[in-house]
Amino acid sequence: MFLANFFRRCHVSCPALILAFGVFFSAPVLAQDNQAQPSKQVVVDSIAAIVNSDVITKGELNERVTLVEAQLKQQNIALPPRTEFQKQVLEHMIVERAQLQLAKDMGLRVDDTQLDRTIALMAEQNHMSLAQFKRQTEQNGTPFEKFREKVREEITMSRLRDREVVNKIQINDAEVDNLLGADSQLQMPEQLRLGHILIRIPENASPEQIAEKRARAEKVLDVLKSGGDFQQTAASYSDADEGLSGGDIGWRSTDRLPKSFVDALAGVKPGNVTGIIKSPNGFHILKVLDRRKMTNGAESVASASDKNTVQQIHARHILIKVNQLVSADEAKRKLIDLRQRIINKSATFEELAKTYSNDGSASRGGDLGWIYPGDTVPEFEKAMVALKPGEISEPIETQFGFHLIQVLDKKTDDVSAERKRIAAKQALRERKVAEATEEWLRQLRDKAYVEYRLDEKHQ
Repeated sequence: MFLANFFRRCHVSCPALILAFGVFFSAPVLAQDNQAQPSKQVVVDSIAAIVNSDVITKGELNERVTLVEAQLKQQNIALPPRTEFQKQVLEHMIVERAQLQLAKDMGLRVDDTQLDRTIALMAEQNHMSLAQFKRQTEQNGTPFEKFREKVREEITMSRLRDREVVNKIQINDAEVDNLLGADSQLQMPEQLRLGHILIRIPENASPEQIAEKRARAEKVLDVLKSGGDFQQTAASYSDADEGLSGGDIGWRSTDRLPKSFVDALAGVKPGNVTGIIKSPNGFHILKVLDRRKMTNGAESVASASDKNTVQQIHARHILIKVNQLVSADEAKRKLIDLRQRIINKSATFEELAKTYSNDGSASRGGDLGWIYPGDTVPEFEKAMVALKPGEISEPIETQFGFHLIQVLDKKTDDVSAERKRIAAKQALRERKVAEATEEWLRQLRDKAYVEYRLDEKHQ
């Protein structure tokens, strides 16, 4: 482990230099004291993989496997076979390490001041002092310094993706016009909750490599058609970001999906999977976890285009985020208690939002202003639309956490042409970002020097 960290600190740029010292990671190191007493054997952590000028040690890999397994258990996902799963986790770590190295080469870094500010905000959102937050993190089994560095890495990778992918996405007027005029998409006012498995194809792959990946995708499809658990299979095989968490990519409206996905999903009932879908990035398999009609013409560029008027809703909310310190059950119980306090008139919605909400709207008493259809995530909007002015929802779960929602007023407004174009641009951007991110990660992985050591006997 010492030598692994040494190479990181010295920024060795040539893989050959790491290879030259590889023996130190795989063989015991002998240490003697100054009085030349009998030597003591100290086992140094061994290498799982070499990634450019860096290494992933077996200890790091085992630690990550244990962490991901704990997360899968918490989601009630059956654990994949250990050997296959270990290789999948390692592959995800390789892609992650390649991103961090690129960020470092580009001079992207999160300094201690920025990191401290982020962690302080996390503590504040959980209504804790920094000392309480640190204590809670360590009680949950994560050394605080390790937690800090993980937060630093996540911020770094997010900024890198923004710089290399998101900020480079451009949408031209012709694309917007095409989407607004695409009758085939406008006839599908529906959303789908999807599971996704990706078998990535290397850039400039040979016919043999493509055939090998195709065979792997067919093996995965056979497992699923034979009754295999989708989440477990995704964790075992998928190269997509969400693979290790079971492959669930949440709710997506059809105008935010690639056309090849929309075509493959036509007629697929909840619980069933598509065939293999080929894209430039690899082979995809999708599972329809659920389908639903969009409420009130929401979320869809198509439905907005079909109407001259649209309902706007003035609402406010209280958000309790779920994280390693606050479980889903705790967040839900907290909101149930806050809702009862509002109903009993022991406190106002505005007061409780300012005190407890983890959202940026907290300073405004949770006020979100007037909301158009599609401005909020589907779960939030569905609950909000069902409320009458003055009513308060039960706790509603979204990807951001749990919400209490109160509708203040409703009105009908004209749908301007500009509003439709903005919605179309957003749909196109979401679609392009997803595709471009997959392509970027594939290229980054293919350019990385990777040497596997996981199967060496001394490990």
